[in-house]
Amino acid sequence: MATVADPSYRFIRTPAGLEQFVSRISQEKIIAVDLEADSMFHYQEKVCLLQMAGNGENVVIDPLEVDDLSFLAPIFKDKAVCKVFHGSDYDVRSLYRDFSIEISNLFDTQLASMFMGERETSLGAVVCNRFGIQLDKRYQKKDWSQRPLPEGMIEYAASDVYHLIPLARMLMDELEEKGRLDWVKEECDYLSAVRPMENGNDPLFLRFRGAGRLPRRNLAALEGLLQYRRELAEKKDRPLFKVISNTALLKIATEMTETPRAMEAARCMSAKQIRIYGKPLSAIVKKANALAEKDLPTYPRKRRPSVSAKVPERIKIIKAWRDRLADGLGLDPALLFNKALMTAIAVRKPSDIRGLRLIEGIRNWQAKAFGKDILKILSTLP
Repeated sequence: MATVADPSYRFIRTPAGLEQFVSRISQEKIIAVDLEADSMFHYQEKVCLLQMAGNGENVVIDPLEVDDLSFLAPIFKDKAVCKVFHGSDYDVRSLYRDFSIEISNLFDTQLASMFMGERETSLGAVVCNRFGIQLDKRYQKKDWSQRPLPEGMIEYAASDVYHLIPLARMLMDELEEKGRLDWVKEECDYLSAVRPMENGNDPLFLRFRGAGRLPRRNLAALEGLLQYRRELAEKKDRPLFKVISNTALLKIATEMTETPRAMEAARCMSAKQIRIYGKPLSAIVKKANALAEKDLPTYPRKRRPSVSAKVPERIKIIKAWRDRLADGLGLDPALLFNKALMTAIAVRKPSDIRGLRLIEGIRNWQAKAFGKDILKILSTLP
């Protein structure tokens, strides 16, 4: 197995250097993009490096030194320029959050690989399978906010975009041959519109897995625990999970442990964490236990609309068709139609293409490629 040689690159740390790069690359029709962030090390994550390749150039931009990336915004927004990412969801959100950069004409090589039926779709796996090259991943979980960055880390970052353009062109040709290129392009259009989630003033428990199963008093305790952890993480400038784990907070809220000793008996956290955080966490639980019934929070429940008793049978039949279709195409069934979409189709039971296209979540490619088959199946169902 070959190991990629360190690709030549330029490290851009000044606005002038960035402006010069933009002027040289602005006429390109396809560019590769990747980024490195510090979400594993800081409370407020940020983009720490931005890697781009095109026009024979491979650059690594330091946004901690070049804090104005507005020169790049027109390129990212230009529909005539294809921007190639691998696993773009996080990158799209991060570029918008930190630099208000919006992306048009995105092509995601990970998504494209999935639509080619590949099971291992990490960049390392795809590059290895396609080019026989083993990417160096030793710096994957390092702190990208440290300065100065070791040269090896910068080289590692540069190597991640080195193969993206030839990979994208290869995948585009193969997808076109299979008639799936339009499928991927439409999905990429949706990906380019994702944005960072904002909690606003909503309770923190709304984005906490398992909160919906808790009684109201336990929910009050959980909210207090989550707010305490957030304040602590911000003060320490550490990620939430590195302060106190979700598992520990859920255990405390479930057991309603009012003393450090009770936390220890219930094995909510390690002995060291209980020594450090036991008293304030216990006080939060006590406060929740003292709340009047009228002051307890309520987890919002969406009222499920009443549906025909025949819907489960319709879903079963649609799923069986979908699974046979996916098997024939060599694709993950959920790529074609996920559970929520199959349920919506079964509930609405459209009688024509127009009705099918009105269903929330349906893509144009799904209606165009499989609409007639779906309608034929639905016409035979009760």
